[in-house]
Amino acid sequence: MAELLPLRTPSPATDPDPLWRHLVGERLRRMRHARGERLADVARRAGISVQYLSEIERGRKEPSSEMVSAVLGALGGTLLELASGVADDLRAAAPDAAPAAPSGARVFALAA
Repeated sequence: MAELLPLRTPSPATDPDPLWRHLVGERLRRMRHARGERLADVARRAGISVQYLSEIERGRKEPSSEMVSAVLGALGGTLLELASGVADDLRAAAPDAAPAAPSGARVFALAA
């Protein structure tokens, strides 16, 4: 499996905190690219339109947990993998804002 590309790092002085939908969308896009897949193929397997998947990936739509699950299933990923990846992306974007989890601890990211 190809390695995921790094998340764009916001400037803490000028950029607001990222929105959950942006982080999830970017992570899903990176997962798809790592698999060398087209939007159309993943959307078909997930049972959603190409346009909707594109909007999710660009952070324009706030997908339901069912939609996220469908896309993850189409990508062969898990919610734990996605949530852990988003948490890693947040730590990388603001290393001083969130302390690293203790060794062996599990990290879960939740959205309201």
